[in-house]
Amino acid sequence: MAGLVADDRRPVLRIALSALAFRVGSAFVAFLANVAFPLDQREPFTMFGRTSPFWDPFTRFDSGWYFGVARNGYAYVENGRSNLAYFPVYPLLMRYVGRLFGPGASNVYLGGIVVSWTAFVLAIIVLYCLAKLDLPARRAERAVLLTAIFPFAFFFGVVYTESVFLLFTLLAFYGFRTRRWLWGGLAGAIATATRVNGVFILPALAWIAWRTAKPEARDRMLAFAGVVLAASGIGLYSLYVYSLSGNPLEWAASIQRWGYHPGGSPLLGPFRLVRALVSHPYAFLAGERMALYDTLNGMTALAFAATVPFVWRRFGAAYGFLLVANLWLPLSSGQYEGLGRYCAVLFPSFIWLASLRSRVVSTCLVVVFAMFYTLCLALFTTIHPLF
Repeated sequence: MAGLVADDRRPVLRIALSALAFRVGSAFVAFLANVAFPLDQREPFTMFGRTSPFWDPFTRFDSGWYFGVARNGYAYVENGRSNLAYFPVYPLLMRYVGRLFGPGASNVYLGGIVVSWTAFVLAIIVLYCLAKLDLPARRAERAVLLTAIFPFAFFFGVVYTESVFLLFTLLAFYGFRTRRWLWGGLAGAIATATRVNGVFILPALAWIAWRTAKPEARDRMLAFAGVVLAASGIGLYSLYVYSLSGNPLEWAASIQRWGYHPGGSPLLGPFRLVRALVSHPYAFLAGERMALYDTLNGMTALAFAATVPFVWRRFGAAYGFLLVANLWLPLSSGQYEGLGRYCAVLFPSFIWLASLRSRVVSTCLVVVFAMFYTLCLALFTTIHPLF
């Protein structure tokens, strides 16, 4: 990390402090939302075993599953919804950082918060350094701002994997783009062992290795080794899953038992959503319980899909591959759930948005992002089904 920021100490320090301050501000807004608005449903998880208006917003929805892995490890449930669907890097970090605060169960959650916040600050720094490979410093800082205030960026501050996944994905891309193949591969391995869609960084990394490796045999071998190393994260987790269940892909089977069945048409879900919004928008949004949340998720994914040709043309095929693969996976399942947070880590789109020269467009993006960030944070905090 020191090598990344050696020539940019002042802007990096400013970005890091701003990122930390933004996390503190977001936590305070979540606290106010938790106090001001009624919960949409009962709290499935609490940090201390009793209601805490400030701390509980960090522990909504999937946070409890990561807590379970961190606290008790993995448990294979034959033909059931096992926690093998939750990849190991984040809960392991929760476990060992939490132990620094003591043995209590609440300290596991506290460890998750510290991990998420630390990873977010570091990810923002690496994003700035990566964006500077293509943009002037001022526009690289704009990419940082847009990433931080993106409507679903509140996931970077709660007990979810987003911040850790973003950090190691960015490190992998920075390593490969600067031909630091082995540490880029190591970062890629951690990313692919953090979330299932980490596997979709591999085609992009392989493309960068093929296009940018020097013609010398040594550099090409190191580039190839970096790609293999990046794939080892999900490979090692699959071996561990095999030791528990006898099926190295049981994690994928567990995901399907949660209702995710990728492989269908990625256009079907967005088509249904757009048709409903065009034909009867008010009746749809006001009359169906999941309509608002599906719209926020689905329209976000469509907006990111619209950036793909521009990103591809401006920054090349590697970033284009990353966007296409990571959008195809959730869209092909026919589900809207989670689309917003999956988009939150798609950094090439934020870098492209930051490259736009129009001051009006930039200002509008900041205003719209900030408004919807507050809305989405409040919905998540009050346990509406936005996850």
